[in-house]
Amino acid sequence: QVQLVESGGALVQPGGSLRLSCAASGSPLAYYSIGWFRPGSGKEREGVPSIRRNGVTTYYADSVKGRFTISRENTKNTAYLQMDSLTPEDTAVYYCATSFFNVDGNTWDRLSEYNYWGQGTQVTVSS
Repeated sequence: QVQLVESGGALVQPGGSLRLSCAASGSPLAYYSIGWFRPGSGKEREGVPSIRRNGVTTYYADSVKGRFTISRENTKNTAYLQMDSLTPEDTAVYYCATSFFNVDGNTWDRLSEYNYWGQGTQVTVSS
């Protein structure tokens, strides 16, 4: 079993940046694909980005492409979400999750692909 703890959420002004962290324990993070999610307009969680086990292949929602960057550091059992050029529409609770599967372009944002979830960290973008 994997325990995930997100951190780094904060209040930031529009145009600002934040880096979220997702620290894992209980199992090596290297075994999993990792995704970040946030509630969408319908309040169901939506995929933001995901990264495969190889740490190279990534997938992004159109709304964050070019602004957000997902990465992982398996030696530290931690994943990151660098968020730049933040807008008020990015305000949300951000959750990280792990998947046993090596997600691909068709599955990376499916909630059913992910097995373990953190409790979330609040990001608020406001002036």
